[in-house]
Amino acid sequence: MTHIQTKSYTILAIESSCDDTSAAVYTAQQGLLSNEVYSQTLMHALYGGVVPELASRSHLEKITSVVEYALKKSGKTLADIDAFAVTSKPGLPGSLIIGLCFAKGLAWSMQKPIIAINHLEGHAYSACVENDVEFPALCLTVSGGHTALYRLQGYGDYQVLGNTLDDAAGEAFDKIARLMGFAYPGGPIIEKLAEQAGFQDFFMYPRGAVGGYDFSFSGLKTAVLYDLVKKGAYDMAQKKFLKSDDSLFISQVASSLLVCMKDIFIKKIEYALEHNSDIKSVCFVGGVACNKYLRAKLTQYCDKRGIKLFYPSPKLCTDNAGMIAFVGYYKAQQNRFDSYEVGIL
Repeated sequence: MTHIQTKSYTILAIESSCDDTSAAVYTAQQGLLSNEVYSQTLMHALYGGVVPELASRSHLEKITSVVEYALKKSGKTLADIDAFAVTSKPGLPGSLIIGLCFAKGLAWSMQKPIIAINHLEGHAYSACVENDVEFPALCLTVSGGHTALYRLQGYGDYQVLGNTLDDAAGEAFDKIARLMGFAYPGGPIIEKLAEQAGFQDFFMYPRGAVGGYDFSFSGLKTAVLYDLVKKGAYDMAQKKFLKSDDSLFISQVASSLLVCMKDIFIKKIEYALEHNSDIKSVCFVGGVACNKYLRAKLTQYCDKRGIKLFYPSPKLCTDNAGMIAFVGYYKAQQNRFDSYEVGIL
């Protein structure tokens, strides 16, 4: 990205914070040359969610081949790498350790610097990898593990405005989908079902009572559950969804849930813009930013406010090393390197 380039660096990044093993190569002149991801989704779907021990074992098995393939696809070798970036927090400890130890070993063997990256900072700036985002920017991060609002003042200069007080939005999607008997992950299933119902609000689920910048989704999840019980659609004793053969009802639940989430996000963005009048752009990032309905509705809202909305391409929305490489690149510009003894935090 020419607007932050001062020195030429080729960055190799590794991301292993949860259940995706990823490696990427980024250069100042050519941008993102590779961004390879090995997903464990099918394995964890058997258990209804991520199993930490299985995740760390899979990282250990796949990380060498993923890094090798990222280098091959980029046309670079280890000798071409100027610095190594790696996710060090937050995440599953076992998964983080695999990636961090691998990156530290490469950096030490090549006697090249290492840069420890906060996974959430990677997401916060992921829309900047492919777009010239104007600062200061407001960033809404929505994923299975995190939901937060950030004020991005510049590269590496950001402030957390608000977080979720309980469940993340993506986690709520997964849990509600599971109530209806669907497999993990639930977000894509919810979107597909909601489309069948025309993205209409049939059941008016609560929008949350938390004011300010913070989010809360556990109450929404519980409200949906109690509503399903009231409608005779869920048996609490058997923990079983009772209308699995009623496709219309299922799609209406999903549609109402997605519209509710959209309203919550817009309400928080509106609050943030009212209290940060100098914001020049808005970013929508994280795994849930793959949702086309939410992207369209947030774009529509921002257009009415006369402000530009940016979101990453789908591969940069979910956990990936491309966003880690980008953050590593601008940290290298700022000489923000770490010692080989850096640990997970």
